[in-house]
Amino acid sequence: MDRKYIERYHSFCASLESLVGARDRDLNDEFVLSGTVQKFSLTFDIAWKVMKDIIVKYHQINDFATVSPRETLRIAFNVKLIGDDRWMNMLEDRNELTHDYDGTMAKEKVHVIVEEYIPLFEDFKEIAEKFC
Repeated sequence: MDRKYIERYHSFCASLESLVGARDRDLNDEFVLSGTVQKFSLTFDIAWKVMKDIIVKYHQINDFATVSPRETLRIAFNVKLIGDDRWMNMLEDRNELTHDYDGTMAKEKVHVIVEEYIPLFEDFKEIAEKFC
C-alpha cells in the first residue's frame, strides 16, 4: 500500500487506542461521555476511509461512490473486510449522534460504543493491518 494508506491506517489505530480508553472510564461523567462519542465518530470516519483505500487499491473496485460511507461499508462486507451488518448500525448511530445536542442519545449509546463497536473496530484493525 502507499504512504497515504499507511498514514490513514496509523491515524485509525491511534484514534482507536484513545477510544479504547473509555473502557476504563466513568461513562456517566459528562466529559468522558462527550469525549467518547466524539472519538467514536472520528474513529468510524477514519475506519471507513481505510476500507475505501483497501477496496480501491487492493480489490481494484473503483465504480462506487467513494464519498459514501454506506456504499463503502456495503462493498467492504462483500469483499470480507468486515463481516457484520452491525457496521450499518454503527453508521446510523454515528449519524444520529451528530445531531444529539442535549446528550440524551449519547447516554443511551455509549455502552453500545464500548461493548459492541470497539470490538468491531479492533477486528477491522487486524484485517486492515495485513494491507500495510
